[in-house]
Amino acid sequence: MNSINRNEMTRARSSLQRRKFMEVLGGASAALALSDVVMMRGLPRVSAAEAKLDHNTVRFSDDIEPLVRLLEDTPRERVVQVFADKIRSGTGYREVLTALLLAGIRNVQPRPSVGHKFHAVLVVNSAHLASLGSPDEDRWLPIFWALDYFKSAQSRDVNEGDWTMAAVDESAVPPPHLAKRDFEEAMRNWDVEAADAAITGYVRSAGANEVFESMAYFGCRDFRSIGHKAIYVANGFRTLQCIGWRYAEPVLRSLTYALLNHTGEPNPSTSDLAADRAVRVTEQLVTEMDAGWNEGKIDPQAAIEHLQTLRQATPEDAVRETAKLIQSGVHPQSISDALFLSAGEMVMQQPAIVALHSATSTNALQYAYRTASGDQNRMRLLLQNAAFIPHFRQAMESRGKVSDSQINELTADASSDDDVSVDQIFESVGQDRSRAAKATYQYLESDGKAEDLIHAARQLTFLKGNDSHDYKYSSAALEDYYAISPELRNRYFAAATYLLPGKNDRNNSLVNRVREALA
Repeated sequence: MNSINRNEMTRARSSLQRRKFMEVLGGASAALALSDVVMMRGLPRVSAAEAKLDHNTVRFSDDIEPLVRLLEDTPRERVVQVFADKIRSGTGYREVLTALLLAGIRNVQPRPSVGHKFHAVLVVNSAHLASLGSPDEDRWLPIFWALDYFKSAQSRDVNEGDWTMAAVDESAVPPPHLAKRDFEEAMRNWDVEAADAAITGYVRSAGANEVFESMAYFGCRDFRSIGHKAIYVANGFRTLQCIGWRYAEPVLRSLTYALLNHTGEPNPSTSDLAADRAVRVTEQLVTEMDAGWNEGKIDPQAAIEHLQTLRQATPEDAVRETAKLIQSGVHPQSISDALFLSAGEMVMQQPAIVALHSATSTNALQYAYRTASGDQNRMRLLLQNAAFIPHFRQAMESRGKVSDSQINELTADASSDDDVSVDQIFESVGQDRSRAAKATYQYLESDGKAEDLIHAARQLTFLKGNDSHDYKYSSAALEDYYAISPELRNRYFAAATYLLPGKNDRNNSLVNRVREALA
């Protein structure tokens, strides 16, 4: 049994740590006893028995543990009111975001798939990005939505066995000078127990950028869980940038466990599985790339031509053709453009779950590509992003009808010569997606303000969003608009309307509850 699920009591926690923890709890209880106002607002009292954690369960630092426990223990129907009260009494945005992420990684297992209920963790960064881009009066809405969603995922995990992240086996943690080597060896061997101990030592001894390089590599190496591994790498590190690296250890233990998921398959290190074949081609090509790989010319026409290649290629061929194009003198930005357009085109062709993940995975892989520092790692991320595109196309074909729409043939709405408004676009969304896409393209090509469209899409996500994918997709698509070359980005936004919420979609029930609770 691996270390994350150990049932034996860990001996790593000293009596001094336990005394300190109880002193903090005692001080917090005294403070609450002095505040009748806080108690009257409905915060639940916590008994001494309830405050104790199983010694085999990972425990967070004393500054955040009580808030995480509050989130874990508050019933779903009360979580909005309880956290609204906490915010009014002084709990800040970053503290709530931290508790939200840590509660998810302690209580929700990224198995048998890194998706599904684990979206309670994956969606935290998407909610955060939505908050950053919102006006002040709406900034809390995505976070409260994520709090409510966590309670739903927590309940589902309980029904599936009530998994909880265990404390690390301190006796197995390697010394600092061996931690990185041991981690990467364990990951290559798909050894969960060894990797869990090694990532603990790695995080304790290395900087965030170095650890990110390793995680970015392992997040892109295989196509399992339709891209959620890469998504978790990007979203996990982006959230840590906000809440602080000192919370990295439990988050990256969870991430390591997720990256090693191959449920239902033999050990990939000793097998020849479809999900792993493209990376072997990638590993060969990254060592052959010229030092000037990043010095080519940005060429929108080359991006369109590569889009056509990606429509027909196998994952391995997509890697080879992408490398060949870069070696011919085309700038990697044009490769990125082709990848974004491919993802957008799939959304047009089958606006459903697989195509959605082609966009969110490309968002994650492109973030990692822009963030990584090593040339070989950056090239690896770009080539693996290209490999993922045919995987997604194949997955779409297994899900049903795929239309023959092509994003490079998208035209403005020929039925009207009048100026198109943002309201008209989102009136069409949900009724006639093709018309909405054409109207969006016409609006943007006529110098309409993209920021007005982005603001409207974000507001509608708050009002209409009922699923984690609504937040994940809108955050990715709205961010990626500006990552695409200006000559091509309007087509991408037009395609995105196939999965963005519309004005006539049904409102969710949470917004009014949040606004009333915070009033």
